[in-house]
Amino acid sequence: MSVKPAVPLAVLRAIGIGLALSLMIGELIRSWGVGRPIMFVLDDFFAGGLLLVGAILMANPTRRRWGVFVAGWGVCAGMMYGSFFGKVFDPASANSGNFDLGFLTAIIGLGFVVSLIGLFFTLIWNDGE
Repeated sequence: MSVKPAVPLAVLRAIGIGLALSLMIGELIRSWGVGRPIMFVLDDFFAGGLLLVGAILMANPTRRRWGVFVAGWGVCAGMMYGSFFGKVFDPASANSGNFDLGFLTAIIGLGFVVSLIGLFFTLIWNDGE
């Protein structure tokens, strides 16, 4: 008996690619020319890169590739958790770089929610077998 996936894989991949690219591009814009430590830039590239690689690999899904995709969502969710709640509860120590702090907090919060939704639906995804 075949079970239809809750969210089509193409949709999960597209959302993952969009989140990954927006995370990496947004971090470049945020940090350009303001002297933020490189480690706080590279973490976004690590998380976004892992999610991007997982989304690309899932063009031909296998169990191992699915694991990379899940890991990408999880790393993004975990990283955005700390970033979002750090800005909500301790805005005085937040470095918003080239963005307004309120706007930055809102887009990080949106990214956090998207990463949780993507993680959930990728975890329960099946290929209809």
